[in-house]
Amino acid sequence: MDPTCPSECIYNLIPSDLKEPPQPPRYVHIHFKATDFLKKHSKEKTLPPKKKFDRNVPKKPAVPLRTDHPVMGIQSEKNFINTNAADVIMGVAKKPKPIYVDKRTGDKHDVEPSGLVPKYINKKDYGVTPEYICKRNEEIKKAQEEYDRYIQENLKKAAMKRLSNEEREAVLQGLKKNWEEVHKEFQSLSVFIDSIPKKIRKQRLEEEMKQLEHDIGVIEKHKIIYIANK
Repeated sequence: MDPTCPSECIYNLIPSDLKEPPQPPRYVHIHFKATDFLKKHSKEKTLPPKKKFDRNVPKKPAVPLRTDHPVMGIQSEKNFINTNAADVIMGVAKKPKPIYVDKRTGDKHDVEPSGLVPKYINKKDYGVTPEYICKRNEEIKKAQEEYDRYIQENLKKAAMKRLSNEEREAVLQGLKKNWEEVHKEFQSLSVFIDSIPKKIRKQRLEEEMKQLEHDIGVIEKHKIIYIANK
C-alpha cells in the first residue's frame, strides 16, 4: 500500500506495480585441485622402463631344472669369511672403465667402440689381403689367360699377310690405271650439265676419283702393308 494514500481510500483498490528484486551475483564454481580427482589412464597398468639390450654382456648361468635337487648333508671346513677377505686383500683393484663425455652436460659413452682408440691397426692381420680376395684374383687371372689364349688361336687362324714389293707395286699401278680411266671419262662429260642424269653421273665420277686418290696416297705413304686372310 502506498503510504501517501489514507488507509480508507478508493485508490487502494488499484493494484500497485510490483518492483522486481535485484538480480543476485553470478554463481562462480570453485574448482578443486586436480590431485583430488581421478585422472585419465591412472588406473591402467604401466610397463617398467625399457632397458637397452647389450650383446657384449656375458650370459648368466642357466636356471636349474625342476628335477634337480640339491645334495643335502654336505659340510665343508672351509672358512669362507677368511677366504673372501684374503681374496679381496690380495686381489688386483678393478680399473675403471674408460669413458668419454661429448660435452660438459652430455652423456658418457665407452671409449673403446667409439673409434677414438686405435683398435684394428693392432691386429695381426691388419693390412693383409683377405683370403677370399686372393682367391677371386686368381680366378680372374685364370679367366684372363684363357681369354688371351683363345684370342691368340683366332689370330693365328686369321693371320695377317704382308704384301711383297711386287704385289704392292702391282696394286699401285692398277689403282693409277683405274684413276686414269675414270678421269678420261670425267673429261668426256659435256660442258653444260643441264639434266639430272648428267649431274648424277658427274657426282659418281668425282667420288670414284676421290676414293682412288685416297687409296693411291695410302699405298705410296706406307711401304709395308698387311692384309687379312679371308
